[in-house]
Amino acid sequence: MLYRMLKIFLGPVLKVLYRPWIKGAEKIPGTGPAILASNHLAVIDSFFLPLMIEREVVFVGKADYFTGKGFKGAFVKWFMTRVGTIPIDRSGGKKSQAALQKGLARLQSGELFGIYPEGTRSPDGRLYRGKTGVARLALRSGAPVIPVAMIGTNIAQPIGTKIPRLHRIGVVIGDPLDFSRYQGMEDDRYVLRAITDEIMYSLMSLSGQEYVDLYAADVKKALASKEDADEDAPVTSERKVVAPGGRKAPEVEIPEPPAENAAESEPTENPKNTQVDE
Repeated sequence: MLYRMLKIFLGPVLKVLYRPWIKGAEKIPGTGPAILASNHLAVIDSFFLPLMIEREVVFVGKADYFTGKGFKGAFVKWFMTRVGTIPIDRSGGKKSQAALQKGLARLQSGELFGIYPEGTRSPDGRLYRGKTGVARLALRSGAPVIPVAMIGTNIAQPIGTKIPRLHRIGVVIGDPLDFSRYQGMEDDRYVLRAITDEIMYSLMSLSGQEYVDLYAADVKKALASKEDADEDAPVTSERKVVAPGGRKAPEVEIPEPPAENAAESEPTENPKNTQVDE
């Protein structure tokens, strides 16, 4: 499978160039199903997270990756198919169910499934409101949800950048979240929202990101409309709250790389959170 070949041959090159670091890798179980719910800052999130963990993980990817035209479109479709990416219609609702069903099948087979609850990349590095598909998937599968915070990928690859610049990238794995207490309530929208907000709160705590209580896709549309209208007024987010569910924001900072003399690509305990000069 292309997934394994890329990890074997491309992995060492990426580790040398980007010096990725990870904390909490031991929290991903060695066997059994689990949902890896990650913040989404850049396209390369889907490259570096699989690179830094032992088990194979398959992510959903926007359907546009599978419908491109010409040689480039055919290549992207071939690549995404080969690495196991599951296409998803990001408009949500019933149009997203096919992808979630494939994710459910993977979980029922005892594998890892990766999902970005925000539904799309953050337009500005902040954390946006999660969509409830991840909650429904957790209840239907019974699998734990493991929050994953990607660090610095938006700096390495800002929106619009095709070739990532050299910048250290981090991965922080949080404690697994168990939602078995809500079993059988996957059709209760209030339960789904509560679960999703709990997942996003964990991501906020791990990543140190500012939270915005808006869907990232809606903000992107507003930004695109502003550009089309050539307006100077900034897009505001009046519904912004301090944390998911209206709770108090945790007092955290964006995690930093481990000390230079520590193992840079292995799970590292870093209680002092020492900054590395770049």
